[in-house]
Amino acid sequence: MSAVLSTKSNFADPDAAYRLIVETHRGLSDEQSASLDAALVLILANHLGDLDLLREATALAKRSVVSEGQRE
Repeated sequence: MSAVLSTKSNFADPDAAYRLIVETHRGLSDEQSASLDAALVLILANHLGDLDLLREATALAKRSVVSEGQRE
Protein backbone atom coordinates (compact mmCIF):
# COMPACT_ATOMS: atom_id res chain seq x y z
CA MET A 1 0.00 0.00 0.00
CA SER A 2 1.34 3.39 -0.98
CA ALA A 3 1.60 6.44 1.25
CA VAL A 4 -0.12 9.71 0.36
CA LEU A 5 1.98 12.50 -1.11
CA SER A 6 2.20 15.42 1.31
CA THR A 7 2.19 18.81 -0.39
CA LYS A 8 2.23 20.88 2.79
CA SER A 9 5.53 21.90 4.33
CA ASN A 10 6.98 19.33 6.69
CA PHE A 11 9.85 21.62 7.73
CA ALA A 12 9.89 23.37 11.09
CA ASP A 13 11.53 26.28 9.21
CA PRO A 14 10.51 26.14 5.52
CA ASP A 15 12.35 29.41 4.79
CA ALA A 16 15.61 27.87 6.03
CA ALA A 17 15.05 24.84 3.78
CA TYR A 18 14.46 27.14 0.79
CA ARG A 19 17.56 29.21 1.62
CA LEU A 20 19.65 26.03 1.88
CA ILE A 21 18.60 24.96 -1.61
CA VAL A 22 19.22 28.42 -3.06
CA GLU A 23 22.62 28.72 -1.35
CA THR A 24 23.64 25.28 -2.59
CA HIS A 25 23.23 26.58 -6.17
CA ARG A 26 25.19 29.79 -5.54
CA GLY A 27 28.34 30.03 -7.66
CA LEU A 28 27.38 27.16 -9.97
CA SER A 29 27.02 27.49 -13.71
CA ASP A 30 23.60 26.80 -15.24
CA GLU A 31 24.85 23.35 -16.28
CA GLN A 32 26.20 22.57 -12.81
CA SER A 33 22.97 23.82 -11.25
CA ALA A 34 20.91 21.54 -13.51
CA SER A 35 23.19 18.61 -12.63
CA LEU A 36 22.81 19.39 -8.93
CA ASP A 37 19.02 19.44 -9.29
CA ALA A 38 19.08 16.09 -11.12
CA ALA A 39 21.35 14.51 -8.51
CA LEU A 40 19.23 15.83 -5.66
CA VAL A 41 16.04 14.50 -7.27
CA LEU A 42 17.57 11.04 -7.70
CA ILE A 43 18.91 10.97 -4.12
CA LEU A 44 15.56 12.04 -2.65
CA ALA A 45 13.59 9.70 -4.95
CA ASN A 46 15.74 6.81 -3.75
CA HIS A 47 15.18 7.87 -0.14
CA LEU A 48 11.44 8.00 -0.79
CA GLY A 49 11.54 4.50 -2.23
CA ASP A 50 7.90 4.49 -3.33
CA LEU A 51 7.20 4.40 -7.07
CA ASP A 52 3.57 5.48 -6.68
CA LEU A 53 4.57 8.53 -4.63
CA LEU A 54 7.35 9.32 -7.09
CA ARG A 55 4.89 9.07 -9.98
CA GLU A 56 2.49 11.44 -8.19
CA ALA A 57 5.28 13.88 -7.29
CA THR A 58 6.70 13.98 -10.83
CA ALA A 59 3.25 14.59 -12.30
CA LEU A 60 2.62 17.40 -9.82
CA ALA A 61 6.00 18.98 -10.55
CA LYS A 62 5.48 18.72 -14.31
CA ARG A 63 2.03 20.33 -14.07
CA SER A 64 3.58 23.14 -12.04
CA VAL A 65 6.28 23.76 -14.65
CA VAL A 66 3.88 23.55 -17.60
CA SER A 67 1.35 25.91 -16.01
CA GLU A 68 4.17 28.31 -15.07
CA GLY A 69 5.34 28.30 -18.70
CA GLN A 70 1.84 29.12 -19.87
CA ARG A 71 1.74 32.20 -17.62
CA GLU A 72 4.90 33.67 -19.18
